[in-house]
Amino acid sequence: MAEAKSASFPNERKRVMLIHALAESLEPIHKAFSTHWPEAETYDLLDSSLSADHAANQGVLDSRMFERFQILGRYAAAAGHSGGDTHGILFTCSAFGPAIDTVKRELKIPVLKPNEAAFAEAVKTGRHIGLLVTFEPSLPSLSAELRAMAGQEGIPLELEARVVPHALAALHQGKPLEHDNLIARAAAELPPMDALVLGQFSMARSAQAVCLRVKTPVITTPESSVLELRRLLTGA
Repeated sequence: MAEAKSASFPNERKRVMLIHALAESLEPIHKAFSTHWPEAETYDLLDSSLSADHAANQGVLDSRMFERFQILGRYAAAAGHSGGDTHGILFTCSAFGPAIDTVKRELKIPVLKPNEAAFAEAVKTGRHIGLLVTFEPSLPSLSAELRAMAGQEGIPLELEARVVPHALAALHQGKPLEHDNLIARAAAELPPMDALVLGQFSMARSAQAVCLRVKTPVITTPESSVLELRRLLTGA
């Protein structure tokens, strides 16, 4: 990933484009920016058909999906009143890692996958890592991504990866407490670990409930992503 050329000017206002496949991702990522980097200038691109089409395709990323992500990346990079004003892009949709990788290779500005900062943080804590998701198609790609990152660091990863059934449906139905409780219950059923990653942006809201049930350090993807983008774009 290319470092931002303007990283030596931490006081310059940075424009970050956020690309979402789930509407539920907007609130947690904006909350994380408000807490950790309120000076950033953030804008949203939402295409909720991405997650629906991915699920309908049984979790397979075909050439059309790769093309759609490239189009989104180019559009986001060219945003601004004069074009090309975007300093960085953050995808918040966890099931599309390989498609996002094509965007990262094409663009010269920093592009973050939703989980890479959280995974980097997790593998620093130890080799026994837990991973929970509520969107089932994201589990294979995220597990592979985490294993690959651990392998690059020479860490013999012991991964406990689980889907939390019915949690995302509860959130869609306007039952956030049920969503949080289902995730917390699933976390409590895991064996002791060095770190637990809540693998989707929409799950960040459950972190407090999870922390009440487990002693394991809990890592959320929005917070990790914002901190990493801030480091990349400002050096802070």
